[in-house]
Amino acid sequence: MAIIDKPSNFFNTVLYSGTGSNSNSVTGVGFQPDWLWLKSRSNAYPHFTYDAVRTNRSALITNTNNAEDTGASNQMTSLNSDGFTVVDSGGSVGTNDNGATFVAWNWKAGTSFTNDASSTGIGSMDSAGSVNEEAGFAIVSYTGNETASTLKHGLSTVPQMIIIKGRIAARDWVVGQHTQGWTKSAYLNETNAFTNQTHFNNTAPTSSVFSIEGGTNSNVNTNNAGYISYIFSERQSYSKFGQYGGNGNANGTFVYTGFKPAFIMLKRVDASTDWYMFDNKREGYNVDNDELYANLNYVEDTTDRLDILSNGFKMRTTGGNLNGNDGNPYYYIYMAFAENPFVASNFNAATAR
Repeated sequence: MAIIDKPSNFFNTVLYSGTGSNSNSVTGVGFQPDWLWLKSRSNAYPHFTYDAVRTNRSALITNTNNAEDTGASNQMTSLNSDGFTVVDSGGSVGTNDNGATFVAWNWKAGTSFTNDASSTGIGSMDSAGSVNEEAGFAIVSYTGNETASTLKHGLSTVPQMIIIKGRIAARDWVVGQHTQGWTKSAYLNETNAFTNQTHFNNTAPTSSVFSIEGGTNSNVNTNNAGYISYIFSERQSYSKFGQYGGNGNANGTFVYTGFKPAFIMLKRVDASTDWYMFDNKREGYNVDNDELYANLNYVEDTTDRLDILSNGFKMRTTGGNLNGNDGNPYYYIYMAFAENPFVASNFNAATAR
């Protein structure tokens, strides 16, 4: 596929301040966010996520295994053409408190699809959602049946990362990534290592479907329960889902992505550690790239851990959570989205922060 010269057409980070009002229209995204992830930087509030497929505007919270928050109308009321609207109905709702600072990560999907598996012959379970083929991103909803199944994801290329969350009852956020072979998974709301589990039925996704296990596993396929999944396939100059080994040195491991990252999420594979989140808007210069944690409601942490470079990122910590080595490297998965390609099709080159 062609180089994506303007990644901000498909992913963008926006910072805003809460107003305490009943209608705070946040703009500057550049598109309607089809997956919106909000976190207070200054307050210990949850991570609220919303998407255009779940039209009831209920929040799912990444740092808990809670069901959908049906009070979301008191938090986010609309996804707009250039952003979203948040409210404050009495304070402490976590999305618009007066004087609080927030970060919003935004992804664009946009093309709706439905799949009747029995009619199309694609997959064995019905699915529906929204897909962006150019950006390699799909949001897919389905209803569980406790039978090992395959589902259409809407993309034409093989996904490298899949996140699944149950909507109706307390369910963990299941994360699978291609470097783990689809025989292991971890939970976004927990610190657990990637371990041998069968959430993806020990089967790699294809260019048309992904697999989920049968039985009574509540995390991905309980009978008659609703699920939402976020599915990612790499696109040159825009997204990368990989693994790196730590070197235990302050002059840390360099990870080549082929673009200047706008967003990075990291997790150690073999140990109980947090999910670290960085972006190009908070602070804005190396080595001051502040982190939040997808599994925690903590305020923004200002510890210096990495540099964001023109063609990837480089660790600046000796800690085992992100760059460990005890004679052998510790390994970490990452998901990254671009601010700029390293070299665009017009030959303009990205620069480091």
